[in-house]
Amino acid sequence: MTANLFHDDADDARRFAQVALERGLEKPGGLTYIVPDDLDVKVGDRVMVPLGRKDQAVGGYVLEITNHTDIDPSKLKPIASRERDTVNLTDDLLELARWISRYYCCTLGMVFATMLPAAVKRGTGLVRKKYVDLHDPIATVSLASIVEQHALRGKQADVLGVALELSRQNKLPIDPKTLAHKAGAKSTSPVTHLIDKGLLKEIVKTEVRAVWAEHAADVPQSITLNADQHQAFEAITSSLDDGFAVNLLHGVTGSGKTEVYIRAIERALAAGKSAIVLVPEIALTPQTAARFISRFKHVAILHSGLTAAQRHQQWGLIRDGWAQVVVGARSAIFAPMNNLGLIVVDEEHDSSYKQDQAPRYHARDVAVKRAQMIGATVVLGSATPSLESYYNAAQRGVYKLLSLPQRVSKLPLPKVELVDLMDERRKRFEYTGSRGYHLLSVQLEKLLQQTFKDGAQAMLLLNRRGFANYIACPDHRCGWVMACEHCDANMVYHKEPTVPGGAIVRCHYCGFENRVPKLCPVCEKKVTIFGLGTQRVEHEISRKFPDITMRRMDSDVMRTATDYQKILDAFGRGEIQLLVGTQMIAKGLDFPNVRLVGVISADTALSLPDFRSAERTFQLVCQVAGRSGRSAGGGRVVVQTFEPNHPVIQLAAAHDYIGFANEELTHRGRAELPPIARMARIVVRNENADKATAEADELTCTLRRAAETSRIDTRIVGPLPAPIARIGGYYRMQVEIKADTAAVIQQLLASVRDAGLLRSDATTAVDVDPISLL
Repeated sequence: MTANLFHDDADDARRFAQVALERGLEKPGGLTYIVPDDLDVKVGDRVMVPLGRKDQAVGGYVLEITNHTDIDPSKLKPIASRERDTVNLTDDLLELARWISRYYCCTLGMVFATMLPAAVKRGTGLVRKKYVDLHDPIATVSLASIVEQHALRGKQADVLGVALELSRQNKLPIDPKTLAHKAGAKSTSPVTHLIDKGLLKEIVKTEVRAVWAEHAADVPQSITLNADQHQAFEAITSSLDDGFAVNLLHGVTGSGKTEVYIRAIERALAAGKSAIVLVPEIALTPQTAARFISRFKHVAILHSGLTAAQRHQQWGLIRDGWAQVVVGARSAIFAPMNNLGLIVVDEEHDSSYKQDQAPRYHARDVAVKRAQMIGATVVLGSATPSLESYYNAAQRGVYKLLSLPQRVSKLPLPKVELVDLMDERRKRFEYTGSRGYHLLSVQLEKLLQQTFKDGAQAMLLLNRRGFANYIACPDHRCGWVMACEHCDANMVYHKEPTVPGGAIVRCHYCGFENRVPKLCPVCEKKVTIFGLGTQRVEHEISRKFPDITMRRMDSDVMRTATDYQKILDAFGRGEIQLLVGTQMIAKGLDFPNVRLVGVISADTALSLPDFRSAERTFQLVCQVAGRSGRSAGGGRVVVQTFEPNHPVIQLAAAHDYIGFANEELTHRGRAELPPIARMARIVVRNENADKATAEADELTCTLRRAAETSRIDTRIVGPLPAPIARIGGYYRMQVEIKADTAAVIQQLLASVRDAGLLRSDATTAVDVDPISLL
């Protein structure tokens, strides 16, 4: 330890704290502050401290408390205040935050800011509430002697008698009105008199007030596991007592993965441990949450649909140790659980587990790291596992691979029929005599008619919002296409009945909106609008099936969790016959009456300039197909595509995940792409194109010099324009770093970061293990 250069006798009684500020400051060890003598502070507490010449009040977290410092104490500022007792982070979360900061190249303070919900920091919903309790000396004295000694009259004796009985039942303190009501008093006046006499005492508590409206589903309590489920359950629970382990549960859609999770949680709770269940935000429906609430008494729910007060309330239940099970979206991995023994990541392949702003962490990988730090068990579940997880299980052997190859009750997977859209126009003419463009194929139309006739339900998927994605000049010699003024992307036509003209054009990257042009600005010909989107599917269905009940589900109409819940509830009751939507309808939904699923276009993601496009296409088709045939009535799936012979489409139609994974891993290995190799991507942004290029060039040279100097074996690609070279008025240049292992990439990033040559901020985005290259 370095000697204290500014020691004097007065310093012996002083305490100093290292505080990580909720700012983009590259100070891994935090800034040093004096701890005032009258302030009770411990490691993990959130504190307010002065920063800068104007002493701006800034939040931060205490990393360390010592009795010495190498800085002249006269130059240090004191901590201004400490937040409430409930606003702090546990030791394991502090350690996890340090790892996230290093691995994902983000300041420690920003990691802490992400870990603690804003509603908790702001104290949203906090109220001061009065309770009453017995004064300690009278708890063991008989009621009769107290009544006689204090000459209690009327309802005072009744109130005191009720209070004594509640004390024996450990149900004090209690709200004064509730106590008066239990004693039959019409007001709290008897309670007040007992306080004045010193028989009761008043207690003021600070608590969160929020209305909570989750309801448990009527789920059978005794479900018999089939042989595959039982084998998976035994494999998972055998590791609960053995320390850290990761299990990849690959189960086809409808194979009963959730029941395996629940049984494993029951075993963990019986061993005195707690559990976290992560679910993609889009799949965290009341239906999903209710399955856990109905099986466990102490469940907390964390997702974006909660009000700020509800989120604060639920977090408080976790921090106080009441919650034994937490069910939540990505950020629930930071729940401050006591004795955490099991972490379940459902639909572990889902891209929403990756945060798209600093810290750019992946909740699945953070779950694995947190479990490793505390010796917990992890279960990663999916019908279409990410290739990263499958590679770790099937080829590297660092995860245990478990399989549920059949649906529960041995229901068959739905039959998938491919429709060649190139051949569709000929069939359409033969069927209707019309050569017009239709989004629904003849076969899909016929099956929809039969499905509605049978009283069953259907779902149609198109992973593209809006009505049409091209607004263009009809003259190909002109070639004008309407693009966003701020992005290198086409504008999308949206029907909007509330605006003049009934439509607008919108950019799906920056949100910019404009009026629909009538004429081409280059040659003044009348513009044409073509392409596809969920609104156009809805429009075509309304024309062809005017008598059915239909709802559209995409982010344009599903603005809140309540909107989402209402539609699903109505669909579950059979009030809606058809759901049309984007990937919102592909995950987490279990409706036995769905007999038909249609994929309007399976090709929307296949042509994207991203090495994960094939994987995403396979996952989306398989996941939405899995919504069909979840009852004895069976189900069918129609997949429309321009490339029916494409290997990805063929393998998805055959529900052949293993075949797809092995084929795709072979391609990735040849191209040195994840998960065979590891990658980090750095995007440099600037409103000036030349400056963006110059800054990216300088960064690339810095990385190459550092790799050469330290003999770090990496492959640096770039700088190159990003596939979408401009978004929101900023030009984007990218640099890719590839290596055989994550440790090598970390070594390079740490070397340039420690030298002050790289930071992840508003102009430079460092993305370790990127899931999108657009």
